[in-house]
Amino acid sequence: MSTLISPMRPGAGTLRRQPAPSIKMPNWVKCIPFIALHVACLAALFTGVSILAISLLVVTYLVKMFGITGGYHRYFAHRSYKTSRFMQFVLAWLGCSALQRGPLWWASHHRVHHRYSDTPKDPHSPHETSFWWAHLGWVMDEDTIEAPWETIQDFRRFPELRLLDTFHWVPGILLAVLCYVIGTVAGGWRGDLSTFFLQPEGWTCLVWGWLISTVLTYHATFSINSLSHLWGNRRYATDDDSRNNWFLALITLGEGWHNNHHHFQSSANQGFFWWEYDISYMVIRSMQLVGLVWDVRRPGAKALAFRNLDQDRAAVTVDASKIAS
Repeated sequence: MSTLISPMRPGAGTLRRQPAPSIKMPNWVKCIPFIALHVACLAALFTGVSILAISLLVVTYLVKMFGITGGYHRYFAHRSYKTSRFMQFVLAWLGCSALQRGPLWWASHHRVHHRYSDTPKDPHSPHETSFWWAHLGWVMDEDTIEAPWETIQDFRRFPELRLLDTFHWVPGILLAVLCYVIGTVAGGWRGDLSTFFLQPEGWTCLVWGWLISTVLTYHATFSINSLSHLWGNRRYATDDDSRNNWFLALITLGEGWHNNHHHFQSSANQGFFWWEYDISYMVIRSMQLVGLVWDVRRPGAKALAFRNLDQDRAAVTVDASKIAS
């Protein structure tokens, strides 16, 4: 089959190869599920809220966020630690439950972002386009539907990852079913199939534990692409405009230390010092302690001091007691 290079857009170029034109679904139609998830959150006005629903929201948010941060980002995009093939699939499954497409698609685009950060070829630079394009416009653009497969050949060789990348919506849908079942059972359903879809607590848990949780995960993740290149402090003289932001680090389990990350991309920890909370790294370290992952990469004292804009801080990085363990 012949191929065409897509027109130049932010992030487009020789890495963006797409099939020759054919009869296909308009791109706006493909964006309907994404938009519908946002609109569906208004159902909370009718279902109300419960302690169980809020508990599910918190749990599913944390699980999905780690699937993105610890799985898609730090493992698949940057290979900051090693794990077994089974755990690799588990991480991919958790990431897919956040409904941010598959691990190969996500990691391949992210590698392009780092290769061309804050340049015209960056898929989501707020400096080269706009805040809204960097936040969510690029996700819905037809030029990003296809992944730049050349950048992810190391993981594309696994057939189970290719399958999951194709059916990336399955884990998310199963999580939705689980939230409804938990709410239904907790709400007192007695096994009568005729009333299974009429359980108020089931719908409440579905809306809060899945719908709202998913949308919150979307925008927390997207804020790293947009706000983390606009708002915050710069510790390192990177070639882009990445920033460290404590609030974004809080809502994304540590991803907000974005300038740190762009300085040492392959590090499993993005909070470099003990006061920079990084929940994703804490989970990775816990997994390392029980043997689920190994060869966890961290920056040494020289890397922490290199290109440090704060010379006073750079002078103390050789003190291992100040480095996050």
